[in-house]
Amino acid sequence: MTRDAMMTKLMELDFISLDLGLFLNTHPDNIEAIDVYNQVITAADSLRMKYEQNYGPLCSFRSYATDTSQWQWDNNPWPWQRSANVSLAGKECM
Repeated sequence: MTRDAMMTKLMELDFISLDLGLFLNTHPDNIEAIDVYNQVITAADSLRMKYEQNYGPLCSFRSYATDTSQWQWDNNPWPWQRSANVSLAGKECM
């Protein structure tokens, strides 16, 4: 999976988890939603860890320092740099 594909999938999983979390705020006893939420969170955590192993940390507050010889947070593009963002051209909502 390419860097952009991983980032796109991670954004999708994070959006789904946020949406399910909001749903569960008003439907706390919905077992099916809780199960799906847990599956999505697990998938997102796994993908985030795989992304960070290949491309470096995504955020400074919940990323593991995989290379203990130096702090690599500043070696990656910053969020406002074009190279840090995936292109969603052609994937707009209709």
